[in-house]
Amino acid sequence: MRADSAWAPLRIAVYRNLWLALLASNIGTWMQTVGAQWLLVEQSGTDTLVAVVQTASTLPIVLLALPSGALADTLDRRRLLIAVQAFLVAVGILLTALTVTGHMPPALLLTLTFALGAGQALTAPAWQALIPDLVPRPQLASASALGAISMNLARAVGPAVAGVLIARTGPGVVFALNACTFALFTWVLWRWHPPAADLAGVPERFAAAVRAGGRYVRHSPVVRRILLRATLFLVPGSALWALLPLVASRRLGLGSGGYGLLLAAVGVGAVAGALLLPRLRARWSINTLLLVAGVLFTAVFAVLGLVRSEVAVVLALLPAGVAWVLVLSNVNAAMQLFLPNWVRARGLAVYQMVFAGAQAAGALAWGALSDAAGLVVAHVAAAAVMLAGVVTLRWWPMLDTAAMNREPASYWPEPHLELDPDDHDGPVLVTVAYPVRAEHEQEFVGAMEAVRRSRLRTGAVQWGLFRDGEEPGRFVEAYLVPSWDEHHRQHTGRLTGADRLAEERALALADGPPHATHLLSAGRGPV
Repeated sequence: MRADSAWAPLRIAVYRNLWLALLASNIGTWMQTVGAQWLLVEQSGTDTLVAVVQTASTLPIVLLALPSGALADTLDRRRLLIAVQAFLVAVGILLTALTVTGHMPPALLLTLTFALGAGQALTAPAWQALIPDLVPRPQLASASALGAISMNLARAVGPAVAGVLIARTGPGVVFALNACTFALFTWVLWRWHPPAADLAGVPERFAAAVRAGGRYVRHSPVVRRILLRATLFLVPGSALWALLPLVASRRLGLGSGGYGLLLAAVGVGAVAGALLLPRLRARWSINTLLLVAGVLFTAVFAVLGLVRSEVAVVLALLPAGVAWVLVLSNVNAAMQLFLPNWVRARGLAVYQMVFAGAQAAGALAWGALSDAAGLVVAHVAAAAVMLAGVVTLRWWPMLDTAAMNREPASYWPEPHLELDPDDHDGPVLVTVAYPVRAEHEQEFVGAMEAVRRSRLRTGAVQWGLFRDGEEPGRFVEAYLVPSWDEHHRQHTGRLTGADRLAEERALALADGPPHATHLLSAGRGPV
């Protein structure tokens, strides 16, 4: 097995056990989705209500993603995951009991689906943040591909199994098996005992951690571009999952088993795409991969909207799976590799929020459009939106981060203060004075733009660059940090090699070393 293959991380026993348990849970989740959608197809008959199953399962991720990421960065991730899985087991048991006894109206089904989505919202950031602790950094891209394989193998197996079980026994058994997969994941987590050293460190306060994660994303052009590309693909792409049960039942006249077959075709294509990913990455740039995937999806929507042949639809869904994994594996890997360790769970949580929010909003929109104008119009509209998103690659491509140093870098000198502030005293006003020659002033101001983003990403809430009106050639950088603890974290763990390079470029234009001061608030309480 090559070190750079998609399978390499599975040689690590802990990662392998957790990955297999999560695969079982993903299979159960897809069985649950098929069971809920098919139960609503039988009970309601409205396109919007069927599509809202996807909205109910993904909306909690939008609402809880950033708090979930903050929890994953501040609490023991293993214990957090165990507690969440226990909650999901309880919800799964309740869902099963009510369905089997015939007490499951559509509103209650959507409510419990929402509860399961809330558990998934708490699970995803903690699991994603654990991966860099389980596998070496050079294998993170392979681990991301394995995540795609897990999701899409589950998409291939889960719906097919669910279709057979629903046809023979009803959705109650499907819901029960989903609860069992949560129990299995809980058991594997319980048996895993990470070294105590892995849990060391003083956690941030929850509210401060949430704000810090939001600031990082807001002031990181690379992260914002990754999220934009994901959104432009996922909003139209969500039409596939939202409308596929209606394509199966109304356009093709298939039962639950046939619907499972269609989802299995997407899953098979996605697994094939994940296996092809290393070769495609070596041959094409990430923007070329996004272009190819968008064009493929546009063609798939045309087939789903205009063709009534079951064979043609199955064949079209295979490249749909390939395209889906080409986009999301590359986007996810880009986030994993770019985000520094201290904010990784929060950054990935925001990605999960965009991922879920785009699908939730898209599913609702495509379901409503299908209700109003029909399946054909909905699929043609989704194809047009997907193609428009592909065209925007010309102006908003994925940014190249290969040359950016993402390793932690502690290069600021420790400040020596006569006063001894408490960690949570604040705000703190930091000023840095730079002597700059006249011929370098314009270039220096331009170089400080990268420094501004660095300061705001790592803790500052306000930043400004000023010229001294009494001393020409003297520039003063001033930025406000909410607390001394936040500023201390800037010194000791939040800066990366890329931040250091940005600062060195500005310092190279200064005529001498800078002079820093730390002004402590006369009052108390963070801003």
